[in-house]
Amino acid sequence: MTTMPIRPDEVASTVATMSREEVQKEIMYFNGRFKLDFTPEYLNTQTLERLRHILLAAKLQQLKSSN
Repeated sequence: MTTMPIRPDEVASTVATMSREEVQKEIMYFNGRFKLDFTPEYLNTQTLERLRHILLAAKLQQLKSSN
């Protein structure tokens, strides 16, 4: 069984539909080649759009690194 490559637009669409709680959880437990080091207190002060931006950037960088 082969896995299909994940496309950046699919990642963006997924992140765009996530709730604040989902985005914060993904950021806190991000398991990539680099660590996201944000405290829950900091994340609580950010807008949902800013949180989505942080998560999307991390996920796209992870995609770029894996290719």
